[in-house]
Amino acid sequence: MTFVTDVGVTNVNNWNCIMKRLIYQVYVGKRSKLYDHCVESVKEYCKKHNIHHEVQRTPILMIKPDVFATNRSKESYEKYGGYLPIYEKENAFAYLKTYDQVAIIDADVWIRPDAPNIFEDLTDDYDFGGVVERDMPLTDQYVAKIVNYSRMQYSNIKNVNWKWNNRGAEFMNMGIMVMNKSIEKYLRGETPTQFIRRPEFKPFVDGLGAWKWSTDQTLLNTWIKEEKMKVKNMNWHWNGLFAANTKIKECHFVHFFLKDKLPNRGENVDQLREMVE
Repeated sequence: MTFVTDVGVTNVNNWNCIMKRLIYQVYVGKRSKLYDHCVESVKEYCKKHNIHHEVQRTPILMIKPDVFATNRSKESYEKYGGYLPIYEKENAFAYLKTYDQVAIIDADVWIRPDAPNIFEDLTDDYDFGGVVERDMPLTDQYVAKIVNYSRMQYSNIKNVNWKWNNRGAEFMNMGIMVMNKSIEKYLRGETPTQFIRRPEFKPFVDGLGAWKWSTDQTLLNTWIKEEKMKVKNMNWHWNGLFAANTKIKECHFVHFFLKDKLPNRGENVDQLREMVE
């Protein structure tokens, strides 16, 4: 069966199943061999586990910073037509009205063919699930980066408990996140655009201070802590940061983040596969 939506074309095996679980991905801009390979792996994973798969190919939310206030470089938004693609994946929130569980997975994530069903790891005791970066098995070099990143992104947010330790703040890598339908109540009936445009999130969107380098990760981590959601710190196997995780071959999901720093910018897919398989 082929299911066609405004954001893509999806092959599914069972209509009832697609009404249950969804993996949402955003793949806008230039095509990439790496992203093609990764998105294809997610497509096959969804077929195997009877999960609906949506791939957003064109911008929808088109969130723009305040050009009179932003610290972000003009290139970070003008090269995409004046909007920030880092906030496009929050469009997935609109699907919580239809699905029991929604996962948002970046386009640079490759899933192993034998990976178990990630949704089964998030029981209805929780609203949200993700992997805390500092809890991953990481190289010493990357731990040092986390400590510095934590200080820049989270030290000025005083109204939540970041549970600081010698590996920085407790924040989740939002390249892979899973949500139960119960998270809807924290959206307060807002559309995805209204959610991102909350006044308290404006400093993140505008990139004030050290947030000039921030993605939706800072905003989302702050949100789930401020709301005191029931959050599951999922096992590190669900989000293996390539070149940072010391046990990458044990990870179910391999996250090829920071594409520009990958060998051949990630375009030699066979080379990357040899390094993780």
